[in-house]
Amino acid sequence: MQGRPQNDTSTRARVLAVIMGGGQGTRLYPLTRDRAKPAVPLAGKYRLVDIPISNCINSGINNIFVLTQFKSASLHRHIQSTYKFDRFSSGFVEISAAQQGSGEEKFGWYQGTADAVRQNMIHFFDHEFDYAVILSGDQLYRMDFRKILKQHMETGADITIAAIPVDRSAASSLGILQTEPSKRIIRFEEKPRTPELLDQLKMSPEILVQIGIDKSEELYLGSMGIYVFSRDVLVKALDNDMVDFGKNVIPSCIQKHSVYAYAFRGYWEDIGTIKSFFEGNLDLTNPVPKFNLYDPTAPIYTHARYLPASKINQSQISQSIVSEGCIITQADIKHCVIGIRSIIKRDTELLDCIIMGNDYYETPDEIQTNENSGQPNMGIGRRCFLQGCIVDKNARIGDDVRITPEGKPSEVKHPLYHVRDGIVVIPKNTVIPSGTTI
Repeated sequence: MQGRPQNDTSTRARVLAVIMGGGQGTRLYPLTRDRAKPAVPLAGKYRLVDIPISNCINSGINNIFVLTQFKSASLHRHIQSTYKFDRFSSGFVEISAAQQGSGEEKFGWYQGTADAVRQNMIHFFDHEFDYAVILSGDQLYRMDFRKILKQHMETGADITIAAIPVDRSAASSLGILQTEPSKRIIRFEEKPRTPELLDQLKMSPEILVQIGIDKSEELYLGSMGIYVFSRDVLVKALDNDMVDFGKNVIPSCIQKHSVYAYAFRGYWEDIGTIKSFFEGNLDLTNPVPKFNLYDPTAPIYTHARYLPASKINQSQISQSIVSEGCIITQADIKHCVIGIRSIIKRDTELLDCIIMGNDYYETPDEIQTNENSGQPNMGIGRRCFLQGCIVDKNARIGDDVRITPEGKPSEVKHPLYHVRDGIVVIPKNTVIPSGTTI
């Protein structure tokens, strides 16, 4: 497994990547009911954590820690089965789970991003590194980290924060940076909301022109939660009890250290809510999606499953992604993401849906047993209609089932389904009896 690292100064530098395994993921519930947020399936065949790991590998960074805590079993299995470097390489993807300590050891549940890194510093120091790149495990973007590392070294920064220009409506939900023309950060405000404060934080015309944007635009530099620390500065920045980088560590460091912004020009989405997850996935089906999965210079890696090609029988499929191992029979599918091993039976219509697929195929004996007992087989049955929904893995949807968010409140909790942000979510392993209307 290799990316395409260039032979430049930033690649030759000793760099350690630290990926946050995420908190409880309550805003992505019920997709996070049985799994950690970075383990949530993405684009039919990937997991969210594949994005930052692939960005690291494609940037020539092969020493990677993933810090995990909540419901991390499936995330551990995925990482261990996917990211194996050969014995002649010094690379690794190592999982470090929250653990309880004894005596004077300050180990326990991670209280925030900074606390997670602090508790694992002892493991990081087993490896030689000059710079640490700290990343989120639940964002959708493609970044060449060599570029931010190059700027970090050229400016002599202690800390560099990746930031993306955003409009006024998005600024109130992000940490906003204010910089000098030299890119040095002089102010940080977490989720500014008042008009007066937002007016003060606008990017200056000079800085807009520097990064190739028309100077008349009204934009703000929003923190992406991606940080580059020089090793000694990371040690100093965490020599305290502060628990979170964005809320605590970064604002305090601006006063003590040289902290610079790296302006990123590209697609970036924080997959933190059901709505952002739903929209981010369905955008991948567009003729020219915002995130390009087909870039040969920077592939997205995932677990190699060796599944057969999908079999499509007399079906109409438009503006959709169909993953490997599916069997689709006489179905009408529009603007959907169809995950691995999905079984979709005849006369079923899917519109604006994410079907995550299945972890395994049922055997002929299991299928016969289901039919004898009246339980639906895995997948989606005959004559169903699904619109505006997410069907998590291993769901069993019987015949003549209708699922749509129409006429429902934006938030609903039901034994068979949830409605979040106006989107119907069928949780993992749920059984929907034939004839059900949701």
